[in-house]
Amino acid sequence: MTYSRSTSVLIVGGGLMGSTVARLVREADPAVRILMVDAGTAIGATPGLHLHDVPEPELWERYNERVASGIQGMYTGADVVREPVGDVGRLGPGMFHALAFGEDAEAMPGAAIAWNAGGMGVHWTAATPWPAGEEVFDGGDPDGWSDDLATARRVLGVHPAPIGPTKAGQVVLDVLGEHLAGVGPAGRAPQPMPMAVAPAAEGPLVRTGPSVIFPPIASGGDDGFELLTGVLVTRLLVDGDRVRGARVRRVTDGAEQELLADTVVVCADALRTPQLLFASGIRPWALGRYLNEHAFVTGRVLMDVERFGLDLATLPLPRVGEFCTDSLWIPQNGPDQPFHGQIMNTTYADEAGRPLAHSVGLSFYSPVESRPANRLVFSETETDAAGLPRISVEFAYSPTDLELVDRALARVQEIAELFGPFDPETERALLAPGSSLHLTGTVRIGEHDDGTSVADATGRVWGFENLYVAGTGAVPTPVVANATLTGAVTAVRTARAVARRTAK
Repeated sequence: MTYSRSTSVLIVGGGLMGSTVARLVREADPAVRILMVDAGTAIGATPGLHLHDVPEPELWERYNERVASGIQGMYTGADVVREPVGDVGRLGPGMFHALAFGEDAEAMPGAAIAWNAGGMGVHWTAATPWPAGEEVFDGGDPDGWSDDLATARRVLGVHPAPIGPTKAGQVVLDVLGEHLAGVGPAGRAPQPMPMAVAPAAEGPLVRTGPSVIFPPIASGGDDGFELLTGVLVTRLLVDGDRVRGARVRRVTDGAEQELLADTVVVCADALRTPQLLFASGIRPWALGRYLNEHAFVTGRVLMDVERFGLDLATLPLPRVGEFCTDSLWIPQNGPDQPFHGQIMNTTYADEAGRPLAHSVGLSFYSPVESRPANRLVFSETETDAAGLPRISVEFAYSPTDLELVDRALARVQEIAELFGPFDPETERALLAPGSSLHLTGTVRIGEHDDGTSVADATGRVWGFENLYVAGTGAVPTPVVANATLTGAVTAVRTARAVARRTAK
């Protein structure tokens, strides 16, 4: 392989977190050399381009059909695939269940791996609700947290209300607002869902993918940046309290090479970041532990439009290129309202485009306690499809979790019945663990090197001078909402720390 053999900053993973680190390091230092390595190849012609916005009709159709469910685990297809896919060298790019990837993941069967350039960043729904309460990890510095959250929003291109509310959507918000009046602060009342989506007067709305965050991923034009796709990092090169770089393997033919770097940032995902550290002999007690994912309850109800004074014939239709008319949010507000609600509404129409009914889609996320018993265990002897240590997932709900799940099921029914007739047996479900793909905690950060965290508050791995982790796996708190914006805060902090190192 004829790749750059040395760089200032090596970023492992080209998804939203890796691209955030690249962009912010580049903003801080226009001359620093950055090498990004992604094990997958591009889906379509452009690395890092969100699938909602690809020009290839077949890819666009497949993505939008699956994402219309509002269930991110559906990106891999409707059914959990348990049969191993075999050698990744023969795989095309896409999403694969962890079970299909050869992991022992029956405890979290919905969990999946994005084996493509851009990772989950080319698949995600782009919902970016902000964390509050126990989701926040400000280290006693609320102003610093606020600044980092603002930077994460800027980099992700978050807009407060890009999809709705339409007239029907505003009715839904009004009903929800009245029903939940007095629960939590006014700023966390039912509202439009903030999303990493660019508003536009007409046509499809562009989602933020890695190539939007850091355009050189797609278009080049940065002489100090290089992206390698189809190149798997198999281990980090550890030298005392430093990492010299990484050993990599080209997926197509197995050719190997060492890439040297002054600083290494691992932004793979909540499964593969700890897997790579383990494969490299970096094995603190907390590695893989505190695996977390909120429980996921979903439902759908047809709105009684006449009761709400709406005219069926004039119901809003989804704009061209979109699958919903409204993307709305019920924020979690602590014990009285512990659930995150994601409301995606749409109008069903006949072939002539005449409205038939308006659907209120309900996804409620229920908090799950952060416990070290929920964890990833890495094999010393067995490997997965990528040839890395096989992962066994140990995950179960605690009695407290299960009590909240029952409350979430009841809350979905309670909310649905506000809008129309609802059958909980057929129109409501608790999805399998892993289905949201919002995994956190497996390389969690912490304030002190007390054994309960893998890295410090900047993402620097304990005991190492120049090795960092970032992303949702680094989040140390139980996140009830979509985890991307919260994970991006860790990438903001890591980028700042890396930029300070490179400036020395």
